[in-house]
Amino acid sequence: MTDFQFQDMLPLGKDETPYRLLSKDHVSTFEAGGRTFLQVAPEALTLLTREAMRDIAHLLRPGHLKQLSHILEDPEASSNDRFVALELLKNANIAAGGVLPSCQDTGTAIVMGKKGQYVITGGNDEEAISRGVFETYQTSNLRYSQMAPLDMYKEVNTGNNLPAQIELYATDGDAYKFLFMAKGGGSANKSYLFQETKALLNPQSLLNFVDAKIRSLGTAACPPYHLAIVIGGTSAEYALKTAKYASARYLDSLPTEGNKLGRGFRDVALEQEILKLTQRTGIGAQFGGKYFCHDVRVIRLPRHGASCPVAIAVSCSADRQILGKITRDGIFLEQLEADPAKYLPETTDGELGGEVVKIDLNRPMSEIRAELSRYPIKTRLSLSGPLVVARDIAHAKIKEVLDAGNGMPQYLKDYMVYYAGPAKTPEGYASGSFGPTTAGRMDAYVDQFQAAGGSFVMLAKGNRSPAVTEACKKHGGFYLGSIGGPAARLAKDCITKVEVLEYAELGMEAVWKIEVVDFPAFIVVDDKGNDFFANINKPSAAKKA
Repeated sequence: MTDFQFQDMLPLGKDETPYRLLSKDHVSTFEAGGRTFLQVAPEALTLLTREAMRDIAHLLRPGHLKQLSHILEDPEASSNDRFVALELLKNANIAAGGVLPSCQDTGTAIVMGKKGQYVITGGNDEEAISRGVFETYQTSNLRYSQMAPLDMYKEVNTGNNLPAQIELYATDGDAYKFLFMAKGGGSANKSYLFQETKALLNPQSLLNFVDAKIRSLGTAACPPYHLAIVIGGTSAEYALKTAKYASARYLDSLPTEGNKLGRGFRDVALEQEILKLTQRTGIGAQFGGKYFCHDVRVIRLPRHGASCPVAIAVSCSADRQILGKITRDGIFLEQLEADPAKYLPETTDGELGGEVVKIDLNRPMSEIRAELSRYPIKTRLSLSGPLVVARDIAHAKIKEVLDAGNGMPQYLKDYMVYYAGPAKTPEGYASGSFGPTTAGRMDAYVDQFQAAGGSFVMLAKGNRSPAVTEACKKHGGFYLGSIGGPAARLAKDCITKVEVLEYAELGMEAVWKIEVVDFPAFIVVDDKGNDFFANINKPSAAKKA
């Protein structure tokens, strides 16, 4: 028989985070039972949440910005790596103005709190936190993304981005500590769970497994990624939750070795090995190169002997998380970088290397397709002229029209289609943040639409299925990749006009017509059956290692 010993499964080290003081209001102390208690008013929780969610919509951590800047300085980075990094730094600089959010998908609000036993609140902390989320989304140029089910099949947008995901825990101490996140659909959809066995737990098997899975992530979630991999876990859901926290670098201070009591730890040597693996995939920062990932976190957890869950999660280019805390000294929020211009080098697009082909969209679709057909995949493009914007719901409605025996709308025959949905348009701006959405969600429509004479040139982010490549080869179509991430820069510098064409009742899901100038893109799939991502899913890098 052994003696009882308790140990946190995720024992964090000292918090070295730089914080800024928001307020000393709404916080007080009182004595009871010979102890000092911290009294926190609901207004404190609302204030902290409101400012946290506003900050992460516009600002990034200094470390993330340094990593982007490093890509521009690395001679091993591809010209496409450097181009994407520069666009993301320009985007950060625009978003920091506090008007246009860094990404048009302003995400699901996620709040995790740890409440010390000497902290007293007025009750219903979730309501006070939710009010903070509500106030931010009501008063900022952010997008409402939460859908409320009316029954199993019918949904309506809640119109305020609630409900938020809120998880509160009891812990020791006299402080209330928080992690705030805004998780867009692109990166949230790249959280994966795999139920493996003990057979995975050897170096070669694990590396081969990881090599295959990271290739399947693709680029739809806007790399370069902060990649997190969790091996083990007392349950599947615990492994997934740990991966999400690790991708936010929340678990960086974990110990770097395990013990017999079963604590989680970081395997920093394996992190570096997997980072090199990601660099050898060739995916790069979206369109080929070295920088598929900024960094990797690998967490090893205890497990049931009959189970070996493996969880993978990413934080994308919209790297939106922030720490907060309430103590007897006041209400504090992590200091994000308010002046990202310091990371923006004196680099012009011409210095980045690679040919840039200017495409005039003010021409018949047949001429645009003929010009695109002259260039190979991975060619950088600069688009100017009119585009039609349509995504999930609009595509479903157009399919209903086709299925009913009616013709393809003329606008999908005449114009390139951009899969996107805007955030709110600020006063005095032509557009709100307006970046691309994940192309794969529209894959099922492509063959039918092209056969009907529409959607011959598509613009979005991420890789697509072989069915799209085959449709483009059969019908003479193209898929162009847009950089995922710089939605604020596209709105400010590239989009000059936005108007609704059809389905205005759908809000941001309507069909729009926009005018663009020097809109950056890449040829990903051409009319000859070539696909930039075709060889990405072949797991070979681990074996070479």
